[in-house]
Amino acid sequence: MKPSVTVEEWVARFKAIGLDEATMEQWHQLFERENPAGHQSFLEWLGLPAMRISEIRAKYA
Repeated sequence: MKPSVTVEEWVARFKAIGLDEATMEQWHQLFERENPAGHQSFLEWLGLPAMRISEIRAKYA
């Protein structure tokens, strides 16, 4: 198993189980609110650059 997946792979998994964009945004909001450090770690695991991580976290804070 590779150490991470791409954002595209992750989004495809969410869509495969029926999540739409609005639900994925709710997921990010919940993750950021309940476990900000875990959300940071997850976004890093996806291989996102630091600037993109900051943008995502600010959007869902």
